[in-house]
Amino acid sequence: MTLYRAKPADGAAWVTGASSGLGRGTALELARRGFTVYATARRVDELEQLAIEAEGLPGQIVPAPCDVTDRDLIEQLYAEIEAETPIALAVLNAGGGWRDASDDFGGDNFQRTFAVNVQGVANCVHPALNAMRARGLGQIAIVGSLIGYGGVPNAYAYGPSKAAVISLAVGLRFEAERHGVRVQIVNPGYVKTALTAGNRYPTPFIVECDKAVRRICDGLARGGFEVRFPRRFALLVRLVQSLPYPLFFALFRALKVR
Repeated sequence: MTLYRAKPADGAAWVTGASSGLGRGTALELARRGFTVYATARRVDELEQLAIEAEGLPGQIVPAPCDVTDRDLIEQLYAEIEAETPIALAVLNAGGGWRDASDDFGGDNFQRTFAVNVQGVANCVHPALNAMRARGLGQIAIVGSLIGYGGVPNAYAYGPSKAAVISLAVGLRFEAERHGVRVQIVNPGYVKTALTAGNRYPTPFIVECDKAVRRICDGLARGGFEVRFPRRFALLVRLVQSLPYPLFFALFRALKVR
């Protein structure tokens, strides 16, 4: 079955988490490729600066501030954008990782991570899928992570939240493709952003942000279900996660990763 791939002539792109990091870079790259991009995040000043930076590009960036954890406001925002132009491509990137204190497992920061990374994605899928399904075409890309392939130390909330959106994307694909809507999962490895700057553990095969966003946008244009990079790290993670648990745990003990 041939599924839809978004083009600027078909409508706008919508990027969440667009005030920094991969979301910001992806919004700019899509504007370079001719899209009108509605950029969503909570920080209005950052979105306005992003729109200024995009001036002179083939496309443009329109600030569309909102909090992805507010389901009603996201639905209202989506309807307002659709009243102006159809959204052909939704890139659901908003996310983060917040750690609780070691004696507060599953606390406020655990809940915050899931509220943004999982419920926030679901809040955005809801209006996007409904509108695209009604038109019989559209493209939804959800940003996960290679860390979501399986459990690892130091990612007690972030890792499971990304595993959840990978599973969500797989399941959603079955429903969406029956209506001509393409669903993709984007699984990057480590990317040089503010999110990784504070990591206190090794970040192998880390990719510059500009290179990462080009790979993301190339993958969106190419189609296919999963966009993952860097390839060597993705293969390594897959290999490690396929080990029997005794070998898996022994490996991490030998690496002294805690």
